[in-house]
Amino acid sequence: MTGRFHGVGVGPGDPELITLKAARLIAAADVVAYHAGVGKASNARRIAASLIPGSAVEEQLTYPVTTGATDHPGGYTGVLADFYEESAARLAAHLDAGRDVVLLSEGDPLFYGSYMYMHDRLAERYETEIVPGVPAFAAATAVAAAPLARQTDVLTVLPGTLPEPELARRLADTDAAVVMKLGRTFPAVRRALESAGRLEHAVYVERASMDGERRLPVAEVDPATVPYFSLVLVTGDSRNGRRSRDRPLPEPAAVEPAGPAAELLVVGLGPGPGRWLTPEASAALAGVDHVVGYGPYVDRVPQRAGLTRHASGNTVEIDRARLALGLARDGESVAVVSGGDAGVFGMAAAVFEAAEDPAYRDVPVRVLPGVSAVQAVAARAGAPVGGDFAVMSLSDRLKPWEVIERRLRAVAEADLALAIYNPASRSRTGQVAAAREVLLEHRKPDTVVVVGRSVGREGESLAVTTLGELDPAGVDMRCLLIVGASGTRVSGAGRVWTPRWVQP
Repeated sequence: MTGRFHGVGVGPGDPELITLKAARLIAAADVVAYHAGVGKASNARRIAASLIPGSAVEEQLTYPVTTGATDHPGGYTGVLADFYEESAARLAAHLDAGRDVVLLSEGDPLFYGSYMYMHDRLAERYETEIVPGVPAFAAATAVAAAPLARQTDVLTVLPGTLPEPELARRLADTDAAVVMKLGRTFPAVRRALESAGRLEHAVYVERASMDGERRLPVAEVDPATVPYFSLVLVTGDSRNGRRSRDRPLPEPAAVEPAGPAAELLVVGLGPGPGRWLTPEASAALAGVDHVVGYGPYVDRVPQRAGLTRHASGNTVEIDRARLALGLARDGESVAVVSGGDAGVFGMAAAVFEAAEDPAYRDVPVRVLPGVSAVQAVAARAGAPVGGDFAVMSLSDRLKPWEVIERRLRAVAEADLALAIYNPASRSRTGQVAAAREVLLEHRKPDTVVVVGRSVGREGESLAVTTLGELDPAGVDMRCLLIVGASGTRVSGAGRVWTPRWVQP
């Protein structure tokens, strides 16, 4: 019979924080394994040392590298993959011989632990049990003696190895945070905390529950003294009013504002890549104190000190517009953001609709253009909208399907190239097929169709097909379609273009 494999968490450092179950399994193990750095003693073994029986075989799994520098042909990832395979083979040999193996893990085995890589390789082959341990951040919170999250606060755990702008964005958008994996990343983490406006209340904890334990404000930490066994806590408190997403929407003013209203900017961010953001839009976003918009679009605005982000869902455009107008009415500098061009199925129309309320009569609004999705897809394909063209949305959330059908027929009868936004969604799965049938009433089956998916973003694809061969099942919410006119053609190089001239 084969032995049993145990992943055992030994807690953050203090041997008294080892659970009773973990202690029992360690004391009864045939083999005790643990990870260690090159030339370093294993911290996990140090924690559990008094429990390891003298009869146990010890397997130290020594990392070949810890800094990322290696001459391995597969780089850092490749050398670690080989190491994990070799380590798994060493443990498997004991298990095949009928020996029970306990693999020690600092903190909890399934929380940023090396145990997971052994689990991936051994758990399907051997009977496996995992014993949770006290994670480092729980010990650090006890050291800081401050509630980490309460009531409806959202806690986010972040690795300090994230790119600095991404780390700043996530710190700004959460109530409470734990930042792990410090060491050499500390300077960037500190800058991210400052950019997110969270530095003042961030607490640094070093070697929680171990000898040499240290706690102090992040702002007072010398980066040269930060070891790997340290983390940052940003405590949350739903009572403090910091959470912008819980901010009530402003009501029409009962009295005149104390000062003049600020200009409200409505900014098109383009379809995705930062290089498609215009210099005008970039400069505007760098100068405002508030950004309002749909969550994924707000995420594209770099976090910086003094910036408050107001992200919301996909179907509350008027509420977003009122929030932005209310802030601007009160003298705050605000930008409302949209993907693509804000004036093309974007937030600009929603802002002007909400601005008809007399409460916002004194708020000036300026729209900054952006690269539209139809421009991006058309450029990738060639010039399919090089002649007259129309733009439509298939979404029937704000207009009935009967209106959409009537407009589709009018465009088809006029022989215009047609860009189709919002062709499908999770709840609208049949409208592409219905639109295709309407267009085929007036267009030949060999009419050129371009299907652009996530153009400018990860997972981009572009397909050229025909109206007759268009597969509605292959179209989703990330797509934009361009249906050519009768004169639209595909060149020998595969470029799609529509002539500027039309035969009489």
